[in-house]
Formats: sequence, C-alpha cells, structure tokens
Amino acid sequence: SSSSSSSSSALTSSSALSIYIETYGCQMNTNDSDIVRGILRAHGHGVVNDASHADVVLLNTCAVREGAEQKIWARLAQLKAMKTSPESTLRAVGVLGCMAERLKSALLRADGLADIVCGPDAYRDVPRLLANASRATSELTDDERMNVLLSLDETYADVTPVRRDPSSPLAYVSVMRGCDNMCSFCVVPFTRGRERSRALDSIVRECRDLVNAGVKEITLLGQNVNSYADKFSASAVVDDLGYVVGDDAAKNANADPFAPYAKGFKSVYKPDARRRHAYSFADLVAAVAAIDREVRVRFTSPHPKDFPDDLLRVVAETPNVCKQLHMPAQSGSTTTLARMRRGYTREAYVDLITRTREMIPGVAISSDFISGFCGETEAEHAETISLLERVRFETAYMFHYSLRDKTHAARHLSDDVPEDVKKRRLAEVIDTFRAGAARANAEEIGRTHLVLVEGVARKSDAQMSARSDTGKRVIIEGRRTVRDGDDAHQEVDIKPGDYVIARIERAGPSTLIARPLGVTTATRFFEQHGAAWHAAPPTSVSMFQADTARAPARV
Repeated sequence: SSSSSSSSSALTSSSALSIYIETYGCQMNTNDSDIVRGILRAHGHGVVNDASHADVVLLNTCAVREGAEQKIWARLAQLKAMKTSPESTLRAVGVLGCMAERLKSALLRADGLADIVCGPDAYRDVPRLLANASRATSELTDDERMNVLLSLDETYADVTPVRRDPSSPLAYVSVMRGCDNMCSFCVVPFTRGRERSRALDSIVRECRDLVNAGVKEITLLGQNVNSYADKFSASAVVDDLGYVVGDDAAKNANADPFAPYAKGFKSVYKPDARRRHAYSFADLVAAVAAIDREVRVRFTSPHPKDFPDDLLRVVAETPNVCKQLHMPAQSGSTTTLARMRRGYTREAYVDLITRTREMIPGVAISSDFISGFCGETEAEHAETISLLERVRFETAYMFHYSLRDKTHAARHLSDDVPEDVKKRRLAEVIDTFRAGAARANAEEIGRTHLVLVEGVARKSDAQMSARSDTGKRVIIEGRRTVRDGDDAHQEVDIKPGDYVIARIERAGPSTLIARPLGVTTATRFFEQHGAAWHAAPPTSVSMFQADTARAPARV
C-alpha cells in the first residue's frame, strides 16, 4: 500500500536524528514541546528550528475544536508531499498531543500521513517509537508505532524542559495536568486525563533555575491550573523549604464539601478530601513569587470555581503576581451554564467578578465564550451579550460551538443550533466585546505602566514590544531611553527582559502605544507607585522619580 511504501524508508537509523517540533494550540502544548525536546536530547537526538533541515517532524496538536484539527490534517498532507520529494531530508512524521489521544490509530490508517502517534502522557516513549519507525510498516504493530495510554500520576516533574528560545525573558512551567471538571462541551478530560499535581518543591526548583538563567516572567500552567493541590509531599516540603501548610479547607470541609471553592460554585466531584492538608494553588503562587521579586508570575488556564479568597489575597498582596486573571464564563445564561455542567449560575459568576475587583483594585479580567451551544435560545444568547456589557472584559477568547466526540454533550445533547445562527451570534459576541475593550483601552491614555520588554516589535524595528502587568500588549516608541535614577540622564538601549516605565499616549483596539520614561526595576517601581497611575505626563524623569504620593489607579 502507499502507507507501507512511504513508511518503509522512513528512517534508516534511529540514532542522532534531527527533529523539528511544530506546536499548535495552548500554552500547555508549548511547554509540552519543551518537555519533548528535553526527552529527545537526553536520548542523543538533535532538535532543529527548521522543518526543512529535519529527519523527523513532530506535530504537537490541539483537539479542542474541529478547526484546530483541520489545520493539522492540512499540515500532514503538506509533510507527506515533502517526505516524498527527493530533495527533502524528511523521513518520518509524528503526531503528538491531544489530537493523537483523541484519534489514536485512525491517524496511522490515514494514507501514510503519520508514522508515529503519541498522547500527552506518553512522551517518554517517543524515542522508542522513533526507533521503531526505522523498520518497515508491515513489520510493526500499532503498539510499536503508537502510545496513547493516559496516566494517573505522570507529571514529567523529573524532566528538564528545553525551551525553543533560551534567551526569551518569558518561560512556562507546568504545575498540574489533566482536568476533572467534565464540562459537557469539553474534550480535555478525554485527551489529557485525570487531574494530578506536581510536588511544590519540584516546581520551585524549576522556577529558581529559570530565574538564574535570566527569565523575568514565569507563567504557571495547567489544564485547570488553580485546582492545584500538592497533598502527598507537603510534609517533606515543610521540612525542606520551611513553607507552612494552610488548613482553611480542612476547617470548613465537614460543613460544606465545596468550601475550597469560590462562594456559589460546585463541581461534579467533591474537592474537600483531595485538598485537605494539601498545598493549595495560593501556596504555590506565593512560593514562586518569593523566589525573586524582580520576576513576574502569571498563571493559566484557570476555572472560576477555584478563585477562593486566599488566592485573590495572594494576587492582591504580592507585587510581582500579575493583576490579570482569566475567568472563563463560557456563557452569561444560567440555563446554558447548567447544560454545560459548569457548576455555577450567572449570579455566582457576577458575584465572583465583583469580589475580585473589590479585593484587587485595577485587576484586568479576561474570559472565554462559546456561542451556539446545544439548545441555546435567542434569550440565552442575549444574556451572554448583557454579561459582556456588564463586566467589560479586557481580553476574550470567543468561538462558536464545535461538537467533540466522547463528551457529555455529544452523548446526551443535540447540536441543534444552525451553523449560520452560531456564526451570527458569535459575531455579535465579538462586536460587543470589542466595543467594551476599546473603551477600556481609551481609558489607558495618560496612564503609566511598568511593562516588561519581550522583543523588537513585529511591524517596526524602531519600536519594542512589551506587556503590562495587566497583560496588555504595549508598543514602545523608540529603542532607547534613560535609566531611572540616573542623574546624568544618559540614554541606554531598551533590551528584551528590561522593565520600562511607559506612559500610554495612544490606544488601539488591542494594543497600547507608549512613550518610554526610563528603564527601571520592578521593586523600585512598585515601592514608589504601586501597579500604575494616571496623571499628566512629567516634564522630566527626575520629576517622575519625585512623584511618589499618587495612589494606584484602576489599570
């Protein structure tokens, strides 16, 4: 067959391969690709940054929506053509991640498009699968070309990830894997498995190594990152690092099994037993932030149920924990939320937003929305529109519903909203969000932010691209400025990893344009000004330094 003929010459040797990893989907996949790089290098393989120079291309895939999978199918067809070209070095193609887990052996049967298939809990097995790929397909069983076993304990805690760009000031650290929420629309529990958390001390060590390597911003990752609970190594961590385990959940567990959650939120499982006497996500965030106050800490992707007051308090009281929180609503309708099995009502969600803004003045809140979910009526859609208008999110990820096999919705609900209606409702959601975001960005003009420089701007070499504490993209006009505190006012180059005092002068729908006032440190900025403030532009940096009395404003 065409499949066996193309794969029979896939690899002549499994040693010292040049491997290119192409990543699709979420930030978790980006970190997983770093983990795979670490595993491959430990086995003597080389990792290259260009598919045209590779013996093997591995696609780390997403399966959360149909559109994501269609991109992979198209890319696999391109790679098959490349593999048959006499000028190409490419000999084998692998599919990793969520699409591999969802489709399994169907990928091996797809006209020779994939030579190996590996799910997200089996990355340690990639070297074996590659070694087998040097043999003719006719000699191989599916088990010799595929591993899609899900694990109850795999966290890759002992694998040192290899970042694609080690010079980047940004890094991702996986702290937990899997999801137990079982939302009716979501395939993640079936592609990523059950929740399990890494030991806190292993996370702190990895983060400290990144800080020592020059990283300035660490994003903690998990499919449901704020449900993190390190129950099994807490005592060892206390002895080794001196952290103290909080016991708030245990005190309240007998009265309310959902006490660890934000008020008014529930789940299909009871969290009290697994979180009692465990390190919570609030403990973890505080521990990582304490490594170095010059390093920012973010986290994604959370569930709104897991924002109890202790986590909000850590965010509010820790200067280098970013004041930007992702709280996926998915819908503004209580009845739709019930069909989605989200575990909360519209009222509980709005109460959480109110509580968050009370505890963290100036916080930026982002969200997710699905339009046209099973049975959604025009009235339910209108409730989502009104939620967007009421909350005014700074960022939102918006999609129309895409049915996924194995999910509760696929088994028990009807995907009965016509495609044209889904798209029309999505357009209305997007328009409503953009109107609110544009107003929020317009209010940024005249405000001063501490921004972290990420690199040269894509559209102009004369500008630098940065991000505010609140997660907004900021374009800095110019590439030189003074150093904060330098009385000589000598200009210095603005470099990736620098903290810059940036005065917002113009605002687009998704980007802020700023004038640099000086390179500084996070500690100096926070001590003088808090997170940000709104005032008339100073006439000099020395005036800027003297102005220490302004209270932080809403960012």
